[in-house]
Amino acid sequence: MSTPHPDAGHLPEATGLALKTVQAHVEPQEVTLYAAWWCPYAQRVWITLEERGIPYQYKEVNPYEREPHFMAINPRGLVPAAEYKGQALTESLAIVEFLEDAYPSHAPHVLPADPVARARARVWTDIANKTVVPAWFRLVMATGDDAAAQAARREELYAGVRALMAEAAVDGPYFLGEQFSTVDVALAPFVARDFVLAAHRGYERAEAGERWVRYARALEERKSVRETFSDKDRVMKSYARYLSNEAQSEAAKAFRVGKAF
Repeated sequence: MSTPHPDAGHLPEATGLALKTVQAHVEPQEVTLYAAWWCPYAQRVWITLEERGIPYQYKEVNPYEREPHFMAINPRGLVPAAEYKGQALTESLAIVEFLEDAYPSHAPHVLPADPVARARARVWTDIANKTVVPAWFRLVMATGDDAAAQAARREELYAGVRALMAEAAVDGPYFLGEQFSTVDVALAPFVARDFVLAAHRGYERAEAGERWVRYARALEERKSVRETFSDKDRVMKSYARYLSNEAQSEAAKAFRVGKAF
């Protein structure tokens, strides 16, 4: 009998508004989303499906249990994954862009129609994913044993979001202005979870600047974000092993040693 993965003990289903959204998407559709309610990467795809009104079926999976059909779809065993007409899709932002291409008649879009603005959105989505997100994970895993190291991780995150906001539309509310885009999709799940950092790592949105405060509020209040997010107490519990720097997810292992994920 195989030894359970050390991070496998997540509660089995979403709660709150997210559970209601799950219950509204149980019927088979040409898109099936394989997700874990606690995973911010999976929430990116879930947000996009809700934003764009694309019919989909939601299937909750625990990636650490390595269920055979899920592993056949994504041999790396990571969420999210999706099936489109029986074809497998992986990687959160790749799936987000796929949905943009596969469903052009569904609005609103998460990429601008203008080619220059579209390219800019892709660039800043990539930068956010490679700077802010790793800094977020490194801070959540920075235990209180070393105050100086924890302060350095906070400043790394603040610096990342300040640099991002320097390029954001001045009047907002979103990165590109009025349009909710892939930049916002990439960041919204982490903004929604930053109460974990505030409670345990001394993080304050205001330290990153007033524009970040307004932007973060707009993201967490977005309907698609709220309706794909479980109760905060459950989310907090899901980060217990990150807060003790014991998490063994692929993201945790990569970011802990400064590698890309």
